[in-house]
Amino acid sequence: MAHIAVTVLTGFLGAGKTTLLRHILHEHHEYNIAVIENEFGDVAVDDQLIGTRATEIKTLTNGCICCTRSSELEDALLDLLESLDNGKINFDRLVIECTGMADPGPIIQAFFSHDVICQRYLLDGVITLVDAVHAEQQMDQFTLAQSQVGYADRILLTKTDIAGDSRQLTERLQRINARAPIYPVINGSIDLAMLFNTRGFMLEEAVVPASRSFHFIAPQQNEITSIVVELDYPVVLDEVSRVMEDLLLSFADNLLRYKGMLWIEGDTRRLLFQGVQRLYSADWDREWQPEELPQSKLVFIGVQLPEAAIRQAFAGLRKV
Repeated sequence: MAHIAVTVLTGFLGAGKTTLLRHILHEHHEYNIAVIENEFGDVAVDDQLIGTRATEIKTLTNGCICCTRSSELEDALLDLLESLDNGKINFDRLVIECTGMADPGPIIQAFFSHDVICQRYLLDGVITLVDAVHAEQQMDQFTLAQSQVGYADRILLTKTDIAGDSRQLTERLQRINARAPIYPVINGSIDLAMLFNTRGFMLEEAVVPASRSFHFIAPQQNEITSIVVELDYPVVLDEVSRVMEDLLLSFADNLLRYKGMLWIEGDTRRLLFQGVQRLYSADWDREWQPEELPQSKLVFIGVQLPEAAIRQAFAGLRKV
């Protein structure tokens, strides 16, 4: 049975998520898309704005899917599966539009922690929209706005037609999230190939874009930052596990997303791993190729990221 691909749309208030969703649904494509929306308040508005092109729209109006104590998202996901299995609806892709004040972390973790949801859905990627006009002020005032950028697999910079020069903002976004490419978007118009099949939660070698500088020194206004750790020596698998467990024990609340490719001592294969907050997984990948120089490369994104502790922990894996 094929997995249902899931795309999470996030971004601060007014960034253009509903406009983008409307564009997705009205583009010519062969997808059957179901939608879950999260809104604050008792009256749903966004489902009236996006039109009738979605296979099914479930609107959650109490703003609680960003809360780890709420099962409303899980219930909605399971309800969609029941309707699919009963033949009432047919969909092969799901888009979740988060409210502008939602923390994406608990939403993402739902796809790691529930057995049925893990078996039937495949989290494809997190798309974060950033308002080029207001983002600097929003990120200065709200750590949440930075956090939404930190979780992203793709960053869409909206309102660039009226924002003027966005180079400073772009540099700041790259300091927050070194691994997410940034695309300018006007009125939600973008090729769906840039949004779907991002493989953001697949274990693969694309840890950070090849063209990206691998280390940024973040200014003080960023509570969310990213670092890239590169190791030119092999590491012992059990010792890597110990390092990760120790880091999570001390800093789990600081780590938003992390992803890596490891050169493991005594093995000819690459080990790929990724995690979201306290949950992580790893899997063996292909053999190192003769023309490749084996190395480890890891990216960490987090709140007040404990950079020194992370670098010291992995530096301690070097054999004397």
